[in-house]
This record gives sequence, structure tokens and C-alpha cells, in this order.
Amino acid sequence: MTSTHVDAPIVAVTVYPDRARVTRRAELRLAPGEHRLRFGALPLDLHRDSVRVSGGGPASVLGVDVVTQVQPRTSDPGAAELEQRRRDLVAELAELADAEAVETQRAEFLALLAQRAGGTYARALAVGEATPAGVTTFLDSVTDQTSTSQARRRELNRRRDEVQELLAAVERELADLPGKQRPDRLAVEVVVRIDPDDVTEPAGDDEAAGPAGAGPVAEVRLDLSYVVSGAGWTSSYDLRLVDETLTVTWFGLVSQRTGEDWPECELQLSTARPTTGTALPELTPWYLDQVDGRARMSTLTGGGPGGPFVPPVPAAPAGAPPAGPAGVGVRRAAPVAQPTATLEQGVVAATYQPARPVAVPADGAAHRAVVAVLELSAVLDYVTAPVRSPDVHLRATVVNSSPHTLLPGPASVFHGGDFVGSTPLPVWAPGEEVELALGLDDRIRVRRELVRRADTKATLGSTRRREVEYRTTVANHTPRPARVTVLDQLPVSRGEGITVRELRLDPAPDERAALGELIWRLELPPGASQEIAFGLRVELAKGIELVGWRE
Repeated sequence: MTSTHVDAPIVAVTVYPDRARVTRRAELRLAPGEHRLRFGALPLDLHRDSVRVSGGGPASVLGVDVVTQVQPRTSDPGAAELEQRRRDLVAELAELADAEAVETQRAEFLALLAQRAGGTYARALAVGEATPAGVTTFLDSVTDQTSTSQARRRELNRRRDEVQELLAAVERELADLPGKQRPDRLAVEVVVRIDPDDVTEPAGDDEAAGPAGAGPVAEVRLDLSYVVSGAGWTSSYDLRLVDETLTVTWFGLVSQRTGEDWPECELQLSTARPTTGTALPELTPWYLDQVDGRARMSTLTGGGPGGPFVPPVPAAPAGAPPAGPAGVGVRRAAPVAQPTATLEQGVVAATYQPARPVAVPADGAAHRAVVAVLELSAVLDYVTAPVRSPDVHLRATVVNSSPHTLLPGPASVFHGGDFVGSTPLPVWAPGEEVELALGLDDRIRVRRELVRRADTKATLGSTRRREVEYRTTVANHTPRPARVTVLDQLPVSRGEGITVRELRLDPAPDERAALGELIWRLELPPGASQEIAFGLRVELAKGIELVGWRE
């Protein structure tokens, strides 16, 4: 029984964050008996244990084998064309080098000829054996040949530079096709059996018949699926704020270097993370050892969780319009509609099918598909920490009221149609509330200034004191009321000889957080301002030097 190659184009691809499952389909008409069908050429990075064969029709699958096809050259037409182009350019460079060497030898010969002929003609002129006209003719001939040779060398150098640039371009294209350059490929051989009782007489000509040729045939559909590495998808977002509505557009960026191009087919994006082996976590004992000569450190198997992720606050680019609730109330035309992906919720993951097919070549470039568009209500306010910076940040507190679990990824922030910055978006589950930094607003002005500072010198057996008082002014220059959260802090003592005391907090802070953080929540009408007075005293015991002080 010989192997018969079958044409099985890619009909579906499910892309996971770090790999993909590819499905190929073959429509066959097979005669009764056993058939060995070969699916190829498949990527070398194919996971052999992931190969599955399914389908429909009166056929029984007797065996599935994965074999390696050893070939002298790549079977991919695009990669083969580029490699042939590279070989032609390399050969042309060699020809140009040979031609330049010939011209160099010609120029050296002409120079030597002119040098030797000079003495010969001088002697011939002296004895009357040569005429000046004959000498002039000879010199003109040598000069013309030398000029022609130099022109050819210049042309050869120009062409050499062009060919080198073309070769560099081909090399860059080949660098984007690492999987396609490898000549060897994998193939899947499937042995199927067709029972005589399950076949029917062919209706029409025999051209559509399978490997068996004419006679009774059975119509069979075989689906071959396998998992490959070198593929994946990531998330990116557009956050567009209009009034107090935040439109979140979720994009899936698909890229792959598997060695085979994916045509426009049924493309699905899955949030699942398949692994080669899964196991439930188990805890091992957590031992604490006494610090002595035998045990100098304690060990915690598996490590511990890190701290919470705090996204950095984005800064608006220079020249960007001011942000904030007052700046986004301009009515704009409704945006054009974007088709979104179809959602299928699984037990532990979700699968999205984009509204339109997306072809993904194996060049590593990102190809974008719209996953979802969410309209979410946002509660807007401002946050400033004048002890660190006078910048005022627009903050949106948003609840994910959609059924989508948004994956982490970069987000571009827009106020209406204006781009104002970017921010990372963390994992955002349905029903979860997050705070998003949406840029700066220069119309909320904050100024923090030192209004009093006093130091007392130490006397015998006494303590030293340092007193400071600050005044923070917050002004709302927007045409709308503004809610502003002001953050400041008291220093925290970590030494017995350092005591921190409050002298003045006017008005009193609305909240005190851990480690001396003070929080004021101000409601400012348009054009209004408010001051915060903040004073403290630091007492130092005798002999204590203060470290960490800042003003």
C-alpha cells in the first residue's frame, strides 16, 4: 500500500496566547479497501502528540503516523523564490568582481604600455624613424582606451552597489521567514479503511474520484488538526472618553512564524493557555530555622506572590489639548460601527471569532482584528500629589459591566478624537472596578509652597526641633465642577530618637491611609480655589542625625 498525497488546505485556526491549533480539511472519494493518505508539508515545530484526525463519512481510521520529509530545498514557493533570488544576486556580485578585476588589469597594461612607449617614441623621433603625428595618434588611442576602461569600472561599481542593496533587501525578507527556509517538513500519514458495504456508485465523471480511480466510491471528509509553536495573540486597546462614557475597543493582535501561511479562514482567538502537562498545586512544609552555624537562611518552596500591579500614570504629549470632564463634553458625530467578534464562553476560557476572516502570513507581523467594543460608564475625578509633582491626573473609575474578561495590554487614550497618551490595562474581569489614568489636565492648577520653617539648636540634654508649614492651593479653571483628590504625607519615624508631631491640618483630611498618607477630597465649582494648610514638627533626641528629610 503506497502513500497518496492529498490536498488539504487550512480551513480553521484557533490561536492561543502562545501557540495555535491548525485544522486542515480534505474532501475525498475513496474506493473500498485500505488507503494510506499523506498530509504535508507541515511545520517542523508541530507538536506530534497534538495530531488528531476526525471527519465524516463511512471510513475507519486505522492509524496515524507523523514522519519527516527530508528535502534538499524548501518546498515553500515564496521562500524558494527568495533563495533563488539571493543565489542569482550572489552570482551577479561574483561576475561583477571578475569584470572589475579584468578592467583593473587592462588599466595596468595600458599604463605600462604608455610608460614603455614613451621612451621608444622619443628615440624614434630623435633618429627620424617616427613622426609627431604618429606619436599623437598612438597617445590618443591609449588615452581613449584608458578613459573607456575607467568608465566601465565606474559602471561596475555602481551596479555592484545596487546588487548589494538588493541582496540586503532579500536577506531581510528571508530573515522574516525562518520557518519557511528550513527544507525539511513533517507529514502525517493516515491509514483509513472503506468497507465495501458503505460505498455507492459514482454519479458523474470519474475526475473527482480519489486515489482509487473509477468504480464504487465513498465520500469521506477528513479533518487533520495539530498544535504549533511560534504563534500567538496579544491584546491592545483604544480607550475613548466622551462625556462620562468610556468606549473600550479591544483588538487582538495575531502574529506567527510557524513556517506556513494562514489564508483567510475561520480564525478564532482563545484565552485558554494549553500546556503540555497540568497538575494541581500542592503545598510543601514551610520551615523556619534558627540562625546559627548550621542554618543561615530559611527556604520557602515555590516563592511568594509579588505586590499588586500599579500601572504608571501616562503623560499627555506636548501640545495635546487639556483633558478632563470639562474638556470631553463636546458633542461629536457618532463613530463608525465596527463589527465585533462572536463570543463563546467555556469552562475556564473564552473563544472569540472575528467578524471577518483575517489572513496571517508567517512573517511575524501583527495582524489586528476587533474582538469587542464596550460602552462603559465612568466616574471621573482628578488626582494630584503636589508633594511629588504639580501635575493633575484625570482618573476614571469604571466597572466592567460586560461579559468579557479583558486581558492585559497597552491602551491608547483618546479624549473624543484627540490622542492624549497611553496606559497599560491590567486583567479586567466582569463586574470588577478599576481605576484608569487618562492623562493630565493643566486647567486644574496646584501649587505647594513652604510658608514657614524653624529650627531650634540643641542644648545640653535637650532635643532639637524642626518645624515646617506648607500651603497647597488648588484652583479649578475648567467650566465645570471638579472633584479633586489631593495626596500628601507625614514622615514616618523608624527610630526611637525621632518623633513626628502634627501642628496644623486645615481643613482636616478626609482620610488617613497607612504610613502617614493624608487624603483630601475637594469639590471645586468652576473658577473656585481652596487652600490646605499643613504643618508638622520633627523632634530629634540628643546625638541623632536626621536622614531622609525633604522639603
